[in-house]
Amino acid sequence: MHVNRLSKLSLAIGLSIATTSALASPQAFMSSRSFAMGGTGVAVATPSAAPNSNPAMMAAQQHDWADDFGLMLPSVNVRAADEEEVIDQVDDIQDVIDQFDQDVSNLENNLSEGNAQALGATAKDLRDRLVNFNKDTVRVNAGLGLGFAVPGNSISVGFVTSASLTATVRGELSNNDEAFLNTLVNAANSGPNAAAQLEAEVNQRKLEDGGEIEFDSRGRILASAVAEAGISIAKTFELNNGERFQLGVTPKYVELRTFQYTETVSGFEDDEFDGDDYQTEKSGFNLDVGAAYAFGENREWNAGVVVKNLIPMELDSAQSRGAAFEDKYTLELNPMVTAGIAHKSDYHVVTAELDLTKKEAFGYEDDTQWLALGAEFDAWRYAQLRAGVRHNLASNDDNDGIEEKTQFTAGLGLNILGARLDIGALYSSADVGAAIELGTAF
Repeated sequence: MHVNRLSKLSLAIGLSIATTSALASPQAFMSSRSFAMGGTGVAVATPSAAPNSNPAMMAAQQHDWADDFGLMLPSVNVRAADEEEVIDQVDDIQDVIDQFDQDVSNLENNLSEGNAQALGATAKDLRDRLVNFNKDTVRVNAGLGLGFAVPGNSISVGFVTSASLTATVRGELSNNDEAFLNTLVNAANSGPNAAAQLEAEVNQRKLEDGGEIEFDSRGRILASAVAEAGISIAKTFELNNGERFQLGVTPKYVELRTFQYTETVSGFEDDEFDGDDYQTEKSGFNLDVGAAYAFGENREWNAGVVVKNLIPMELDSAQSRGAAFEDKYTLELNPMVTAGIAHKSDYHVVTAELDLTKKEAFGYEDDTQWLALGAEFDAWRYAQLRAGVRHNLASNDDNDGIEEKTQFTAGLGLNILGARLDIGALYSSADVGAAIELGTAF
């Protein structure tokens, strides 16, 4: 049955995302604190988050209760965007295909006007749903990070490992399916011979498909992945005027992966599915370099800049199957430069941050170049209230997927007996997201 095969495709989408989520995404991982502050961190990262955000910040001045050791164990964040309710559409299409099969069987058993009209109505419903499903996209982003840092008077050392995921699911309409369903709709309205004409069109399609109607419309899963692990080293240098700047580096091991799976609704068989056939991977060493500069009468200002992934890397996806759908995508991990400035005191942090380079989209994503603002208000170290906003300067209406424009964030931090809990939330016209992190600092 076609409905069973579509159910298998829907299941494969879920299983493939779950499998790939152990990998990562080219969108950089961020701590829960950063998540809640609009994605900022270059000039305000705490020691445990610094190896990921800006390694120089490990050696920067922190609160006296957080400048000896920092631990992130673990930090998790998730975002999802489903503007057109793609998953709900898949469920509805399953029901309509089931009804279509039943209407075809009824017409073959009884060439009545009523059965002809029922098949015509179902064909119209299925056509409209497949047309609406075409190019609709659902996107999932997820990230996981672990890290620790030991700031020191001479050298600060830290470790970070992170993984995040961007996966998209997209519908692709077959012109052959659309034409066939249009023919059935027109035949159902052809008058007294509607039933006979419908039967002839159904038999012709069965003959072309080898005895059973096989819809050619497809679902595509496209995911990009980057996992990394590195050791960070940072040092503070004091200038003649008493001001300080920090330098930090993170040599790291990086693994890229892509996943592309495209199959017809009616052609998918779960016992033939092998994820290895649809993955590509590549690994190598890379480097992040960061700097931070504290200035002002009480060093209340801090500026930071980080260059991530100094060594360009790229990886082609697997070839999708089917002559009408054959294409590849290239995952590019290029150097990314981000600069930020912050003002802080014992009770607040306010920061602004800008990506100086643009990240090119992979597949059904949007190009990104973020301008972000974040703030944190501290209640005697025991609780922190956070908020942020970021706007994508590179977003455009011509991308193939869901646009990423302006996102609003908020969060809360709690510190009790040395244990730390950070939570965050994100909302935009397309995305919703959440983050949670456990850790400690002293």
